[in-house]
Amino acid sequence: MARCFVTRELPGPALDRLRERHDVEVWPERLPPPYEKLRRQTADADGLLSLLTDRIDAALIEGSPRLKAIANYAVGYDNIDLAAAAARDIPVGNTPDVLTDATADLTFALLLAAARKLPDALLATQTDDWLTWEPAAHLGHDVYGATLGIIGMGRIGRAVARRAEGFAMTVLHTGAAGGVPLLELLKRSDFVSIHCPLTPDTHHLIDGAALAMMRPSAILINTARGPIVDQAALLDALRDGAIAGAALDVTDPEPPPAGDPVLSAPHLILVPHIGSATRTARERMATLAVENLLAALDGAPMPHPVHTAG
Repeated sequence: MARCFVTRELPGPALDRLRERHDVEVWPERLPPPYEKLRRQTADADGLLSLLTDRIDAALIEGSPRLKAIANYAVGYDNIDLAAAAARDIPVGNTPDVLTDATADLTFALLLAAARKLPDALLATQTDDWLTWEPAAHLGHDVYGATLGIIGMGRIGRAVARRAEGFAMTVLHTGAAGGVPLLELLKRSDFVSIHCPLTPDTHHLIDGAALAMMRPSAILINTARGPIVDQAALLDALRDGAIAGAALDVTDPEPPPAGDPVLSAPHLILVPHIGSATRTARERMATLAVENLLAALDGAPMPHPVHTAG
C-alpha cells in the first residue's frame, strides 16, 4: 500500500477508489497547502495528486525520494517541473478532454457578456438606475456575423470555433493548418480569445504592442493562463480605450491581491477561474487524475500522460 498526498478535496467519488487501494491524506483547507507544508507532506509520499495551484518544482521533487507518480488535476501542467520529474523517471499525468466543452461554454458566455455589457445592465437594475427603456443606454457590440480570432487551435480552441458557427462568425486562428499570423489575427478580429498553453514562448504573448494592434472596438477573452497576457499593459489599454473591453477567467497572479487594479479596472469582466467548473467536468477530472495515479503506482503506464522532457 502506497502513501498518497492529495492537495485538496475533490468532488465526486473518485478519491474513494484511491482510498480503497492506498493510504490517502487529503489537505483539508480551502486554500492550497503553503509551499513548505507541501514539501513536508510529499517528502515521504509515493503518489502526489496536485492541483494547478501547487508549485511542483525541482526542489520538491528532489526532496521526495519515494515519489513514483504525479497526477495533476488540470489539463495544463505549467505548475510542474517536467524536466525534474523526467530526471527521476517520475511519470506525470493530466486530465485532458473532459473540461473542453465546459471551458468553451464559459468562453462564449464571457464573450457575450462583454459584448452586450451585461454587468453594467445588471448593476443598473440593482442601483435604481433603470428609469425606463432608453434608446442609447447599455449599447454593446454585435456578435452575430463578427470576426473571432482564436489564439491556440487545440481542443478548446476548436470547441469555441464550433460555437462561433452558430453566430455566423468568421473565425481566424493561429493554428498550423489554415492559420494566420498573430499580427493579422489581432488586426482583423472583433473578439480575440486565448486558448494556447503557457510556455516561455507564450508568456506575455499579448503585451502592449499586441494590444495596440487590436481594433479600438475589439474585446479580449482569456480562459487559458493569466501570464499569457501582460496584465499591466491590458489595464492601460482598457483605461486608454485602446480596446473596448476584456473578460478574464485567469489573472497574474491568481487570485489578485486586495487592491490590485485588475479588480476595479474599467470595461473588464473578471471571474475566479471557473472554466471547468461544472459538476460533470470536475468529477470527471478527479476520475482521470485517480486513474493516472493508480496505474503509475501499479507500475503501469498512465492512461493520460504528459510527455516529460528529459
